Amino acid sequence: MRQVERHKTARVGWLRAAVLGANDGILSTASLVIGVAAAHGHHNDIVVAGVAGLAAGAMAMAAGEYVSVHSQADTENADLKLERAELKADFPGEKQELAAIYVKRGLQPALAMQVAEQLMAKDALAAHARDELGISESFTARPLQAALASAASYVTGAALPLAVTTLAPDAMLVPLVATTSLLFLGLMGGLAAHTGGASIRLGALRVMFWGALAMAVTAGVGALFGTTAI
Repeated sequence: MRQVERHKTARVGWLRAAVLGANDGILSTASLVIGVAAAHGHHNDIVVAGVAGLAAGAMAMAAGEYVSVHSQADTENADLKLERAELKADFPGEKQELAAIYVKRGLQPALAMQVAEQLMAKDALAAHARDELGISESFTARPLQAALASAASYVTGAALPLAVTTLAPDAMLVPLVATTSLLFLGLMGGLAAHTGGASIRLGALRVMFWGALAMAVTAGVGALFGTTAI
């Protein structure tokens, strides 16, 4: 029976966008809520600020991810267009170029040429895209997928501290939002590390440290520039 190997690298594209969106949703919303609360804002004002931050952040994440990944896709398409023209203009020369790549990787020249000939006979552009340009199916840019994943994960992440903010009493709002948000961040960091095959503990601690720092800075800004409660 043929053994099927499942590698973690195939998850890199969607995993990066989803984790970034969720972490940003939790951290941005929690920091915003804590900052407004530290500035002595009323409970309703804090909730409204959190909802506005959720909507604005989700759209910003989607737009930013789409533009960024689309730029990568445009570059890949331009390179493929150039490679397609080169194959049409000088097919034997491109075969030599591909064989030279395999020689640098350790194959004997005769075997390298044989491999290049067979791969190019099947799909010349795919062979050059993968081995010359580094473009493969697992890592190809997908702008719409990245944008939707970022927006959805941001909303999911932001909804967690926003729910705590809505339910928490005024006197306990800041410590409850900070504590639960750090737990959410640790959970997300550990889950992302597990999915990517990395250390769960290190992934959780890393995101919790930066989350605590961000919330502390935002709380300081809110307390410094806030108003006195009436």
